[in-house]
Amino acid sequence: VQLQASGGGLVQAGGSLRLSCTASGPSFSGYNMGWFRQAPGKDRNFVAVISWIGGSTYYADSVKGRFTISRDNAKNTVYLQMNGLKPEDTAVYYCAADWRSPTLNSWSGEYDYWGQGTQVTVSS
Repeated sequence: VQLQASGGGLVQAGGSLRLSCTASGPSFSGYNMGWFRQAPGKDRNFVAVISWIGGSTYYADSVKGRFTISRDNAKNTVYLQMNGLKPEDTAVYYCAADWRSPTLNSWSGEYDYWGQGTQVTVSS
């Protein structure tokens, strides 16, 4: 499966953005879909994940209550709605796919496919 992330940009602190990640290839509905982010000089960190079945979600503490992950299997797309953005949210955001995992993984090594990343910059 190939993943294409989009929707990044420059926003002021307190603003909102919605990221999208569209998958090509079969069986999108069989993947848990996650979002990760990587700031310059830092490791890639988990942001959120949504299950392939049932819509269960899991968030990093740093974004809980501000970000919402959702998916539309008919459109092969996963979204990340980001509200209340802070300068520390500045990073390249990546979507990733984890095939039919029974757990909502926050470790990047569990994911099978990755998108190319989209830059989010939050100014203070």
